[in-house]
Amino acid sequence: MLQEQIKSSIKGAMIAKDSVRLETLRGMSAAFMNELVAKGKKPQDTLTDEEVIAVITRLAKQRKDSIDQFKKGGREDLVAEESAQLSILETYLPKLIDRSEIEEIVKTKKNEMGEIDPTKKGMFLASIMKDLKGKADGALVKEVVDMLF
Repeated sequence: MLQEQIKSSIKGAMIAKDSVRLETLRGMSAAFMNELVAKGKKPQDTLTDEEVIAVITRLAKQRKDSIDQFKKGGREDLVAEESAQLSILETYLPKLIDRSEIEEIVKTKKNEMGEIDPTKKGMFLASIMKDLKGKADGALVKEVVDMLF
């Protein structure tokens, strides 16, 4: 299980004295505990791999948002730190599909559904996101759908 793999990586980061990796892995472990508590489970329980990926995705999104904010504030030191953590988080995430694949999926879905009223764009986007959950960046999918309408 992915959660157990991450917990065991903490020891390796301690031995290697890799402080950035250690901090990131501990943060992930704490986020897993928070998720367990939020779901009404005991802290010693484990999350499914799908739940773990959802938590890591949320953490990665937080890092991306922080990087944007730090860049706007001119804090390159913090941008470097957050970027390092983001790269570690991304090693545990499945590879996301690229823009061309998203465009093909969106076009196929649009052809299946026929002519779509522009006021129903949100419902169309929701159905695409349901199909691509965890496989594609939501902002990129929205951008592709916006181009079609």
